[in-house]
Amino acid sequence: MKGVGKLTVVCGSMFAGKSEELIRLARRALYAKKHVQVFKPSVDDRYDETMVVTHMGVRHNAIPVSTVAELRSKLGADTEVVLIEEAQFFDDSIVALVVELADSGRDVICAGLDQDFRRQPFGPMPKLLSAADEVIKLRAICMKCGAPASHTYRVIDGKPAHWDDPIILIGATESYEARCRRCFKLRGDKYKKS
Repeated sequence: MKGVGKLTVVCGSMFAGKSEELIRLARRALYAKKHVQVFKPSVDDRYDETMVVTHMGVRHNAIPVSTVAELRSKLGADTEVVLIEEAQFFDDSIVALVVELADSGRDVICAGLDQDFRRQPFGPMPKLLSAADEVIKLRAICMKCGAPASHTYRVIDGKPAHWDDPIILIGATESYEARCRRCFKLRGDKYKKS
């Protein structure tokens, strides 16, 4: 009898520990002697092209893929646990794939930013969150005041990003900070006007 699959989504701002949690869950599945595959979008090569790497340097092997179709093509028939890093960088077809995998009895764990630097829903994350059996929302520490932080704040040349800046800019501490609501202010912030 095949097992009951499950979709877990790990989300939160940058520096909240999403990659660390993904790696912890991957290692836990490996300890349980499960067949595990970890995938990451090839666009995210900040620390390594073929590893999930936390901001603190913890690493785990991963398969870089450019598209959801490529991810599907690299899935092993015997894989029991599928982990996907930086899920916000994939298109909406990731949702159908992970639901299909969970429905077929596999455990699927997706980690990603639920909000972009403007505090808007990021890519397929809202749909993944609504399809999830379990959501793990992690919070960081505000890099300005030390309060709990749920938002990713972009800084360009020491100044806040502008609302109209491109959504995707791969980076780490040189471009982003975790911020609480009180310390989050963008130039031209349309969110506050709505």
